[in-house]
Amino acid sequence: MATQSKTLTVDEVSRVIEMAWEDRTPFEAIESSFGLNEAQVIDLMRREMKISSFKMWRARVSGRKTKHLARRGFAVGRHVCPTQRNR
Repeated sequence: MATQSKTLTVDEVSRVIEMAWEDRTPFEAIESSFGLNEAQVIDLMRREMKISSFKMWRARVSGRKTKHLARRGFAVGRHVCPTQRNR
């Protein structure tokens, strides 16, 4: 099992979980923001979630191309609604 390289705050753990659930947020983005590789994110999710939620998440992200930058078929990762843009 991978070990965490640093201690995360409660807010950081919450944000990692949120990013891990997002379809278009790759594991590489989590690693660059929080220093956790994919195995460490999986460990965090296993530790912080109910077992049923963890299993649902694992089934959801397993094999998902959008969770890995190298497997993506597109360059831009997010759609931005015109009403959300800063003017």
